[in-house]
This record gives sequence, structure tokens and C-alpha cells, in this order.
Amino acid sequence: MLSRAFTKPRRSFKDGGDQQSKSGGGSIHEYEDMVVGFSDDLPLISCITNHDQDHEVTGIQMMMTMKEVLRSSVGVMGESRLGITEKVVLLKGHVFAVKRFRKVIVGRSDFGRRVERLALVSTKCEFLVPITAYLYTKRIKFVLYHYYPMGSLAQLLEGARKDGHTALNWNQRLKIIHQIAQAIGFIHLESTPPNDRSNMQMNIHGNIKSSNVMLNVDFSVRLSDYGFAQLAENVEVSDKPPPAVAENIYIYHEELCQKCDIYNFGIILLDILGGSNLKRGFRKCILENKAEIREGKIEFFEFAVEGKERKRALHILDIALACTTRLAESRPPIDQILLSL
Repeated sequence: MLSRAFTKPRRSFKDGGDQQSKSGGGSIHEYEDMVVGFSDDLPLISCITNHDQDHEVTGIQMMMTMKEVLRSSVGVMGESRLGITEKVVLLKGHVFAVKRFRKVIVGRSDFGRRVERLALVSTKCEFLVPITAYLYTKRIKFVLYHYYPMGSLAQLLEGARKDGHTALNWNQRLKIIHQIAQAIGFIHLESTPPNDRSNMQMNIHGNIKSSNVMLNVDFSVRLSDYGFAQLAENVEVSDKPPPAVAENIYIYHEELCQKCDIYNFGIILLDILGGSNLKRGFRKCILENKAEIREGKIEFFEFAVEGKERKRALHILDIALACTTRLAESRPPIDQILLSL
């Protein structure tokens, strides 16, 4: 854990949940020695532009400091090899998510330029999570962004499967599929201006997976972690991850290219269509039983669907299989996928 490099963890009285133990990590508010160790408090650097509409949140965000954020964590939301995501509750009840990176790969100036560039681009797409602020110090680097109480697609699907029921009907799943594709389509058309100093590949997401698909209460989608793979590198986690993470963590491709974005989108499609049992050989198994799936002899879909909608679900299954083919050059571009959907 990144925090363990700072000091020996000390249990805080504010620790009232069990999310931390489930994730195998510690919340930043537990490391009080670390917070006290900073002689000077530091303000967060704002990414909010004049076009932002929520002026009250803007004012709160502009006054936020490092110590306030570190002490406002109420629990770990998720953990990956890039870093840890936590929920923070600030004054007046404003809630944000914080992504703390394990191992940043750029210096302070480049980190700031890249985050600000990502924040600017994210404001132009309704299907990307907005970034509000960031912090870069010797000991800790994080990005602050919008919080979604519905959580991620991965959490929703996994939670429902554990309880033995279906979380989403076909229309809701179809809406989610469309909006994820629209987010990827926006990113893949993005270009870097000639005078831009961020030195980033802006037309690649780099970390598409179901845990980075955030949901609103109306099941609309916001894709998070856009470009974060160009801020930090993946680090092997010594703590044993939760079973769901251990099962799926190596299924997604991590290379920084559009074809890997497409592959990962295909994995999400398979997860949405037929469940989370995406282990080794899953694609080969589907292909071998495709005729039986089409005829209904094998029930692949985990939701009720019939008639024309079943044909549509089978068509999306074909798209998922095309996206996850081993030959990267054979995977369809996102604009072709959007037309096909």
C-alpha cells in the first residue's frame, strides 16, 4: 500500500466501516502521523473552469486543502494496481472521490499539465467523470473528482450476483452499453493540439473496465480514470485482493492503445450480457457453444429477453466477440461499433 510507505498505520476513531478490510488496504484518514508530519498545509489545485455551473461546489472546492481531504476520508471505494479510490465527505456534506496513485511516472509540472488537460477534455463529454482538483507532493499524489453514490457497474453486477438476483433489465443494460461506447467514441476522436505541453495520447483511455464505469441513479453512465494510465504505472499489490478482483484483474488488457480500449470494451459487454465468469478460455467456450446459444439450448444471458430484443442481444454478443479477438488489427474501431449498435 502506498500509505504504508509513510508511517505505521494508526487506527482512527472515525473508522466505522468494513470497506477497508475488504479491500485489503487502509484509508488515508488512518495515517494521522502522516498528516501531522506535514508542517504546512497545501491548497488543492483547481481544475474547475468558468463554465462550471455548480457555484456552491466550486467555492467549497476552491478552499479545499490537503489536510482537509486527508482527514475527510470515510472509506475505501476500490483498489487497483494504479491506486486506491476513496470517498471523502467535506464541509456542508459535499462528497467527492479521491484517486491516490501508487507510483506516479511524471514530475510535478508534467503531472499538473496532464491532469489539467484531462479535466478540460472531460468537461466536453457528458459521459466522462469530471475532475475538480489535484495535489502533487513528495509523499502523496491524488486527483479529486465527482462521486457517484450508485457506485460502479462492477459493484452493481457483482452485488446482485452474490444475492442471486438480476440487478439490471435488458433496456438498462442496453443504455449502459450505448453510453460507454459513446464515451470511448469521444475519446478516440480526441486530438492533442500542436502547442500542447501535456505530452499525452489524448485519444486513448488506457484503463477501461467495469469498475471504472460509474452509474447515476437513472443508470446513465460516466466513464472514470480517463488518461490516468499516463499519470501512474501499475504496481503489484502485496495484499491479497478481494475474490472478484482476483478473478478479473488480469482479464483486461493494459497496453496503451485504442485496440486495447476496444478489447476491454468487449470484456465489459460480455460481463453485461452473460455474467462475471470471465476466466481463461471463456471466449473459446462461447464460440464452441455459439450455435446452442443462438438456438436457446444454452442460456447465456442472465436477464430475460425474447424476440427481437433477443436477436439484438445476440448481435451485441457478436460485437463483444469481435472486440476480444486475439488479433488486435481485426478488432472493429469504435465508430463502426457505434453504427452497429
